[in-house]
Amino acid sequence: MARREMGKLSPAKIKSVTRAGEHRPGVYGDGGGLYLNVGPTGAASWLFRFMLNGKAGEMGLGPLHTIGLAEARERALAARRLRLDGIDPLEAKQAEKARKAAEAAALAAALVTFRKAAEGYIEANKAAWRNEKHAWQWSQTLKAHVYPVIADVPMSTVNTGHVTKILMPIWTTKAETAACVRGRIGTVLDYAKVHGWRTGENPARWKGHLENVLPARAKVSKVEHHPALPWGEMEAFMAELEKEDGTAALALRFTILTAARTGEVIGATWGEIDTMAAVWTVPADHMKASVEHRVRYPIARWRCSGRPRSYAPGRRRTRPCFPAERAGRRQPACPIWRCWRWYAACAAMI
Repeated sequence: MARREMGKLSPAKIKSVTRAGEHRPGVYGDGGGLYLNVGPTGAASWLFRFMLNGKAGEMGLGPLHTIGLAEARERALAARRLRLDGIDPLEAKQAEKARKAAEAAALAAALVTFRKAAEGYIEANKAAWRNEKHAWQWSQTLKAHVYPVIADVPMSTVNTGHVTKILMPIWTTKAETAACVRGRIGTVLDYAKVHGWRTGENPARWKGHLENVLPARAKVSKVEHHPALPWGEMEAFMAELEKEDGTAALALRFTILTAARTGEVIGATWGEIDTMAAVWTVPADHMKASVEHRVRYPIARWRCSGRPRSYAPGRRRTRPCFPAERAGRRQPACPIWRCWRWYAACAAMI
């Protein structure tokens, strides 16, 4: 068997086929599966071609401007040795690349602490929250209960022990707060997992995990509902409420008649009130479900001081229906306030 010729390429040969303006496109063999590939533009790179288990394979060894002839021969030799051991050199190269990428990701994840991940989650999601107060509550909850324990702990190492250390002191004494804290820890951990900063199960999950460590909330905290007024006493209550002066009493009566949330009533403006159709249109950004809501009054049609909704000179449409009272000053009469006595009389017909 003829001996395979090795080292056929030389620096002079390589220079001649890659010289700028005079390059000669083609594939030039050096022997032992090593080739120099010169492209149409003159760009040159090294290739290693091989046979393994009857199948042809090819892998790149790097560009000529970075990998010289000597180093290309060393890489080709290493690839031939892998092939001799029955290992696909291309698969080995890809596996090594994946290993280095995983090491880099692990190193990067180790630099991401719980505090950094939590701040990232809040920043990414605060635009979807209804108000700035929610973002503030998130931060305050974490600062008060979570950061003292795991603020600087890498996300990849947060475990069940950390979570229980946070929850144990408040689980039975501040059940509502503890449940909120657990949920927010879990959310931040899920956020970190999506970003590749941790793997595995969420140590803050309740079902099948923390439920085996902590007692159920129902067993440690009895739910206490706010006192409610019996419906049979509502007429008498409304009569008494009518005697009260001030914006707060008027707003309360309006809340009762419309069955609206307090925040919706406080934020109501004259632009939302259709006095002709007796309809209050609550904007989507005032609603908890972020969907516009129309509330019809307990009478088919009503007027307010004899003026239809179209009467809205100046700033009247944006003026709040229930402005805050200032100390030492009584607010000017508002048209809707003159209708409360009429509303109270109609309440029994709802």
